[in-house]
Amino acid sequence: MARKTQVSKEMILQAALEMLIRDGYSAINIKTLSKEIGCSTQPLVWHFESMAGLRKALAEYALNYANEKMRPCAQNGMDAFAGVGMAYINLAFDEPNLFKYLYMSGESEFQAGGFDVLVNAKANADMVGQIADYLKMPKENVSSFFQNTMIYTHGLACFIASGVITSSKEEVIKMVHQAALTFLSQAGAKTNLEENHENK
Repeated sequence: MARKTQVSKEMILQAALEMLIRDGYSAINIKTLSKEIGCSTQPLVWHFESMAGLRKALAEYALNYANEKMRPCAQNGMDAFAGVGMAYINLAFDEPNLFKYLYMSGESEFQAGGFDVLVNAKANADMVGQIADYLKMPKENVSSFFQNTMIYTHGLACFIASGVITSSKEEVIKMVHQAALTFLSQAGAKTNLEENHENK
């Protein structure tokens, strides 16, 4: 007798993530997911016990996937922040079902806890500190710039994922860039930026 293929937890979550990205969260249930994988419902029930268990595991798996895409690569705080914003916009354009699931619908049960939490999160707090050092500005001012830019970018990304904004990716990136410059100026960075440019 041929040995049965083992259906791992990772295989199930990866298939669920692919369904989520392609078809949306509402398309996922025990039966449709087992059909996607090509197995019975037994491995899913064995690994997760119920749909509630699968939902919880999928939320964490999907969030980790998105966070990896948005992980800062640059060492410079300004470049790292810009890179995260670009990745956020790309996620809304390229994987709108995932974006809506994580950040709009509430189905993932992901709660940011307010923008203060985002600014104070370890990686973001490091970026704020680096930007403050680079621009020679108080961290409070940079935090204001950081929050305003995040809120603006999130709003645009929500419109993109929902299909309300039909502008090209390049146009949206320009919009975010211009808004970020405005928020920097409001935070008191204009003089600092000019001085930094002159000192180069």
